[in-house]
Amino acid sequence: MIVTGLSGAGKGHALRALEDLGYYCVDNLPVVLIPTLARRTAAGHLPRTAVVVDVREGGFLDAFPDVLATLRATSRLRTRVIFLEALTSTLVRRFSETRRPHPLARGRSALEGLREERQRLATIRALADDIVDTSDLTVHELRHFFMGLTPDAPPRPLVVTVLSFGFKYGLPVEADLVFDARCLPNPHFVPSLRQRTGRDQAVVAFMDKDPATAQFIDHLERYLQFVLPYYVREGKSYLTIAVGCTGGRHRSVMIAERLTHRMVVPGNVRVRVKHRDMRMAQK
Repeated sequence: MIVTGLSGAGKGHALRALEDLGYYCVDNLPVVLIPTLARRTAAGHLPRTAVVVDVREGGFLDAFPDVLATLRATSRLRTRVIFLEALTSTLVRRFSETRRPHPLARGRSALEGLREERQRLATIRALADDIVDTSDLTVHELRHFFMGLTPDAPPRPLVVTVLSFGFKYGLPVEADLVFDARCLPNPHFVPSLRQRTGRDQAVVAFMDKDPATAQFIDHLERYLQFVLPYYVREGKSYLTIAVGCTGGRHRSVMIAERLTHRMVVPGNVRVRVKHRDMRMAQK
């Protein structure tokens, strides 16, 4: 996979998306080294490969058409060229936001550099298999485009952490979703249960006596079963579901454990449970 195109059009984001899909990625590789990379890939020394080449290499425009023609004629690999572009106004805004100089605009404005770059890349654009306008694409939508080009790539797993915690010790900074279990009966006020945890059967039995516990878990499970496929589709790598009670020792622990064992998830989702404050000293 050869990714090229206009500066600021998203080639860096594209390369990271391909890396997540299992490609061995190289940014700004000299064009003359592309055949070497292709030979090592064809020989099995490297996995599928992706490379970004653009105007940062001085000889890129002159050498690339011949290198590409040779590669397609002699290599056993399927070669695909992706050209990324965007509206000039969008690219100027991106350069303004990032404060980065355009590679062809040293001592000039980004607009002047973009105009020159667009002219110089016209020949390369004509050789592309796919031309992608990223003007209105988010980073996630660009990722989905490359996922569509690589349907045989192994799906990236989503790691789901069900995390119990105590509100008295603060919200978990890594939490994506936070649920409050302080509305449920509190085992802390039962002397025989105070020093136990939500993993103990006595605490579980105490909480199961109240119908609200089962209803709380049922509603939470249904909600998570609904949203998880959308997080997977978005390409998210990690999702932390935080369940909190006052001290993070009883209610949140019991619910996190029950939820982890009950959740039915797709094969590319991994669920783990973690208890942040379960062993904290009780006051």
